Amino acid sequence: MGFKAACNFCWADFWNYETQKVMVVKNRNLGIIYRIIQFIIIMYFVMYVFIIQKSYQEKESAPESSVITKVKGIAITNSSLGKKVWDVAEYINPPEGRDIFSITVQTRTTPYQRMSTCPENDNVPGSTCMSDSDCVFGEMDLLGNGVKTGRCVIYRDSIKTCEVYSWCPVENEASTRISVLKGIENFTLFIKNSIHFPRFGFSKNIQKKADPGYLRHCMFDEDTNLYCPIFPLGFIIEKAGDTFENLSKKGGVLGVIINWKCDLDKAASECNPQYSFRRLDSGYNFRKTKYFMENGTEYRTLTKIFGIRIDIIVHGEAGKFNIIPMIINVASALTSIGIGSFLCDWILLTFMNKNDVYSEKKFEEVIKKENKLSHNECGTEQELGPVSPHNYKQC
Repeated sequence: MGFKAACNFCWADFWNYETQKVMVVKNRNLGIIYRIIQFIIIMYFVMYVFIIQKSYQEKESAPESSVITKVKGIAITNSSLGKKVWDVAEYINPPEGRDIFSITVQTRTTPYQRMSTCPENDNVPGSTCMSDSDCVFGEMDLLGNGVKTGRCVIYRDSIKTCEVYSWCPVENEASTRISVLKGIENFTLFIKNSIHFPRFGFSKNIQKKADPGYLRHCMFDEDTNLYCPIFPLGFIIEKAGDTFENLSKKGGVLGVIINWKCDLDKAASECNPQYSFRRLDSGYNFRKTKYFMENGTEYRTLTKIFGIRIDIIVHGEAGKFNIIPMIINVASALTSIGIGSFLCDWILLTFMNKNDVYSEKKFEEVIKKENKLSHNECGTEQELGPVSPHNYKQC
């Protein structure tokens, strides 16, 4: 067949009309498969799509949220300088009550640092030396503490390091005072969280407003005190799967996740927060300094702080009935039921179509036939058909 003939054939088929043909197949096994597929599809849409996912609702998953935090508690440290009491103004960073903050668990203090020359810390890569030629004048190491002077000096015992111009003495184990805060696990964390879903104009506050004195004596419990957002720090650490002994050494990052699932087709009291706690990272520290003048010389106190950083993470989703997603999902369900017919047709025509019996019944081509006319002996047109006395007419 030539290209032109093939094009003419395709063009002729393009204008054909296809319609469904109903064919009843008396086969029990095929009928059982068909009904099982229909049942599975219907149960999927009823149970999962409509009941679990509530796909008949309009959804909003990005609520506006605000978080205010407040920590209460007193800690004690014992160091070479004696006993010290820490209050909230000292161990909270930053102090504004944000959704991300840290609680100090250990400090390593290097006091009375001033600008001078001193041996570099031997923990700095490339700081050890054998002679002055190993120390390049003016060189600065990325992980170092200052600028090299070009001299190789004794750091401790027989260890030599390059001399640097920096805040001296540099931070090291010999010049550092270590203090570990005790009693931190008894601290309490107050979380005030408010959310707003602008699409639905719905707002909810995590704090119970019925009794003004309620927050003075309550403690969070998922079953009895859900709206008392006061958590013992030891409770958060335990739920996150960590221990205070581990966190007090190197610090860590804990997450408090607040999840709001609000079905606005129900009463507002049914919209309640769900809390979960997890450890996001192991190890957390930072440094801060305090400067002062003494006898005309500027000094500073360098403090390396190990802390428990807490991140308050808020998620939320609200849903409310809307006719548009309802129609879309119902139409999708009705369309999906047709999958059963498609699969059964495939089984029928692929595995059960002996001698093309089903193919001949399912696919039928109908061509309109035009009646042919001929001129009779009277000079008029008449239909060609079976010869009978009725075919003849008198002129």
